[in-house]
Amino acid sequence: MDREALQSTKKIVIKIGSSTLTDESGKIDKEFIKELSNEIKEIVDSGKKVVIVSSGARIAGVSTIGKWSRKEDIHYKQALCAIGQVELMDSYRKIFWEKNLHVAQILLTKDDFESKSRTLNIRNTLFTLIDEGVIPIINENDTVSVDEIKIGDNDMLAAYSSVLWGADLLILMSDIEGIYDKNPKDYEDAEIIHEINDVESIKKDIDIGEKSSFGTGGVSTKLKAAEYVNRFKIPLVVVNGKTEGIVLRILKGETVGTLIYGGDK
Repeated sequence: MDREALQSTKKIVIKIGSSTLTDESGKIDKEFIKELSNEIKEIVDSGKKVVIVSSGARIAGVSTIGKWSRKEDIHYKQALCAIGQVELMDSYRKIFWEKNLHVAQILLTKDDFESKSRTLNIRNTLFTLIDEGVIPIINENDTVSVDEIKIGDNDMLAAYSSVLWGADLLILMSDIEGIYDKNPKDYEDAEIIHEINDVESIKKDIDIGEKSSFGTGGVSTKLKAAEYVNRFKIPLVVVNGKTEGIVLRILKGETVGTLIYGGDK
C-alpha cells in the first residue's frame, strides 16, 4: 500500500492509549490534548471526519480522588472509572471548545457490538453526531462491564468502532514508535517495521513483549486489532502518540510508525 494513499482518507478513528493520555506523574496530560485538538481542528476543517477512542478513565480517577490506586477489587476499579470519566471528558470538553469543537461521550460494552438493535442505535448516534460536526469520544463502559461483557482493551474497541462506522483509517496512539522486530526496551538493536502486510507471519517472527504498566494492551492487541480491521480493508497505523503533529504527518503520507494493511488479501 502506498503511504500517499492515506492522504485521501476521509473517515479517521484515533485511539489514544493511557500512556499517551497521561503525563509522567500519572495525571491527564492536558498539553497533549491541546496539541491533539489543534490537529483535529485542521483535519476537520479540511473536510475529513474524526472519531476518538480514548483510554484513561481509571488513571484520571486515581489522580482526581487521590486514593484507591492500589485497590484491585473490581468495585473500586469501576468506581475509579466512574470518577475518572467525569474528569476525562471535562478535559476534552474544555480544551476542544477552545477550538470551537464540540465533543460527545459514547460508552460501550461487548454486548453492544453483539446486538443488532444496539449496533444500529450506535451507528445512528455516531452518524448524527458526526454529520452535525460533533467529535464522538468512545470508551468502554467500565462501570458496568464484567468479564462476560468486557471488550478488554481499547485497541479492540477502536477496531470494532472503525468497522461499525466504516472508517478509512485507524490510528493507534501508544508509547512506542511502532512495531519492532524485538522489544526496544530490552534490545538496543531493535528495528522498527514500517510496513506489515501479513500479520500472521509477523507474529511468528517478532518479540511481542509485554503490555505497558498503564494500559491493558500491548503489541499483541495491536496486531489483533489490525487483523480485524484489515479484513474490512481498513489500514491501521501504530505510532507514538506523544510525537508532535503525528496525525497530520500520517495523513500527509510520511513514513512514520508502522502501517499494517493486510496486503492484497
